[in-house]
Amino acid sequence: MLIVATGPASHGRVPTSTAASAGPVSNALIRATRLHMILARYLLQRVGLHPGQELLLMHLWDAGPQRQADLASEFGTDSASMTRTVQRLERAGFVRRRPDPSDGRATMVESTEAGTALRGRIEELWAELEAQTVGDLSQAQLGQLLLGLQHLEENLSLATDSARVARS
Repeated sequence: MLIVATGPASHGRVPTSTAASAGPVSNALIRATRLHMILARYLLQRVGLHPGQELLLMHLWDAGPQRQADLASEFGTDSASMTRTVQRLERAGFVRRRPDPSDGRATMVESTEAGTALRGRIEELWAELEAQTVGDLSQAQLGQLLLGLQHLEENLSLATDSARVARS
């Protein structure tokens, strides 16, 4: 049975058109992702970040300094978008850019002490986001959800790779 919500949005929910009825999983995924991003935005505002900026910091904490072009590739974005993200984090004092010692044309990005100092707070915010996202799901439900999401990610990765190849 397919249920398509129609009517006005409430509490940040997106109204769903009957035109989306051919894609109930995609529709549900988009709706849940949108609400998840709204909640993440509220939580990250506490530390002066926007969604996605914490992911870049997390990557730098794990991987160390990275070439800006490699970051754009890693995050599947264009160089202009990565430049804007890095500039915003740099203005906030959380990252610094410097020339790549092995290639003067390239820019390295690294976390500053202030950026690294955010780690504990971001971990707390992510734990809060996770708790509010999963609510009272049982461990069995969480396991099934994670397995299902992993399958969706694999499917979307293959489709994205195919679309990328077809476009080039």
